Amino acid sequence: MASTPQRFALLVLLFVVFPIKGSLASRHHHHHHHQNQLKSLHFALFQHETINKTGYIIVNGVAGVGPGVTQTTTSFGTLFAFQDPMTVAPNRSSKLVGIAEGTSITSSLDGLRSISIAKITLRLKKLSGSISVVGGTHNVKPADHPVVGGTGDFTFVQGYVTSSPVDLKGLTVVYKIQFHLYWPPYAPQPSFN
Repeated sequence: MASTPQRFALLVLLFVVFPIKGSLASRHHHHHHHQNQLKSLHFALFQHETINKTGYIIVNGVAGVGPGVTQTTTSFGTLFAFQDPMTVAPNRSSKLVGIAEGTSITSSLDGLRSISIAKITLRLKKLSGSISVVGGTHNVKPADHPVVGGTGDFTFVQGYVTSSPVDLKGLTVVYKIQFHLYWPPYAPQPSFN
């Protein structure tokens, strides 16, 4: 059993420690709340893919399955690789700000859907680096692709990109790529100013 001086010292210690802990806890809560505010960035670019110039069929899919190769379809199992310019407007002569490079494999029997993997390298006004995306693509409808990583100013970035067809006629097809990017609290915070 503790003696009276020890009890007194324990009480004083408790009174001293609890106000400090309360003060630290509220300060920590404020700091924690501040950390949960994610920085985000939303913008759109245009991907220009020219058949046999920036995009190539590497392996033909299964013959006789689906519609075969058309303006908007490829045979089931087709492996396609691309390195496409990305611009600020649908016009190919607008300012070049990035490159989308990757591959896709036609995954539907109707030839309209594929599994895609891409690295999008960007050189924007205040930010540069790459964003990696993976997911299902639909050739004639909008499709969301999760962001799975990034480099440079996009390290630890999260979010998704939406790919939507703009012009599917001719040798060069154009897709609008909408970026919805979020930086978690533990990531180095980019400066957008």
